Amino acid sequence: MLSLSELLLEQGHKLTSFEDLKKTIQKQAIDTGELYFQVDIEPPVYSDRPNDWHEQLNLAFESAR
Repeated sequence: MLSLSELLLEQGHKLTSFEDLKKTIQKQAIDTGELYFQVDIEPPVYSDRPNDWHEQLNLAFESAR
């Protein structure tokens, strides 16, 4: 299971936008072959973070599978 908290701990320092976060989620999903994604924490408040960020992150993960 890919979890947002682990992803942010490992790669959060490299991310500068919500779009970067979505791309990183997609890449991790492809690279690891994970079947599930857990949004266990709220992501940082990037300037481009939409109100429906939770749905957007889930869509990013699902689109990579």
